[in-house]
Amino acid sequence: MRPSDVLKLTPAGLCCPLGGFHIDPLRPVERAIITHGHSDHARAGHGAVLATAETLAIMAARYGDGFTGAAQALAYGEALELGDVRVALAPAGHVLGSAQIVIETKPAAGPVLRIVASGDYKREADPTCEPFRPVGCDVFITEATFGLPVFRHPPAASEIDKLLKSVALFPERTHIVGAYPLGKAQRLMALIRAAGCDAPIYLHGAMERLTELYQEHGLALGDLRRIPAGSRRDAASRLPGAIVLCPPSATQDLWARRFADPVSCFASGWMRVRARARQKGVELPLVISDHADWDDLCRTITETGAAEVWVTHGQEDALVHWCTQQGLKAQPLHLLGYGDDGEAEPEDRPADDAGTAGAEP
Repeated sequence: MRPSDVLKLTPAGLCCPLGGFHIDPLRPVERAIITHGHSDHARAGHGAVLATAETLAIMAARYGDGFTGAAQALAYGEALELGDVRVALAPAGHVLGSAQIVIETKPAAGPVLRIVASGDYKREADPTCEPFRPVGCDVFITEATFGLPVFRHPPAASEIDKLLKSVALFPERTHIVGAYPLGKAQRLMALIRAAGCDAPIYLHGAMERLTELYQEHGLALGDLRRIPAGSRRDAASRLPGAIVLCPPSATQDLWARRFADPVSCFASGWMRVRARARQKGVELPLVISDHADWDDLCRTITETGAAEVWVTHGQEDALVHWCTQQGLKAQPLHLLGYGDDGEAEPEDRPADDAGTAGAEP
């Protein structure tokens, strides 16, 4: 059996005809397996959804309990037979509940063929989610968000140290940190606490619901507070010396001007590109990514032992070229419909001036 018999590219995304499901489909389908809860991968309206319990909880929090006709949770390492294939999930290390999808053909169809679809993943340790676990396979489908050699992420702890040193240096200013509401924001909170900072962290309204979900799953994030109501003239609400987390768009919105001489920060792997930081008006760029960088992409491909690699949504051509240099068969998938910059969320809309509306649908 060939890999193309197991997974096919359709207008809705990757489809497994033998199992009767799509992976992170772009439009409503009869059965979907979802890798993680970011809205460019997890959409509402499918007939049935299979995912980790955490991803299902995230989807319910975002879209309501009726986000699918039927929801089924699958734990890491647990196997399930769907049609003529066996499916399992393995940790992806991207956000809470994120998973790689492991697909195996049945022995009756000939030699077993194993395909692993990575979804979005990272290799750096993250206290907010299960760490990535390489899975040996014949075909590895990898993301390539940061699939260029220029992208080598520094340790996240060193970037948090930059933030805390800036807070200490400018106690009269508010540090407003743009971070995606699912995963990145909670990771920043955990990293700030791990660095020994126990001061209150103030949250934009868009952060609250998903942060509460992380806390319900056992993550201790310390003293988190709502931003106090007030105006630009109200000294008590200007929060000098504080760290405020908000959706990225809010850092450049009128909402941000209420704070004390704000320092605009943005936590993203794209902050490695100085032109992007300047374009977004970021005063303190923090290179903190929830995706694998170039070295970790290459290392992961090697660790899977895959002889064939499919590269998707990102810098595909460079990684395909690297794979062919290693003697691997490789091809780009050119999947469309995922985050434009690989880390942005489509619902990251400008915040309102009250600080309670924001990135959540």
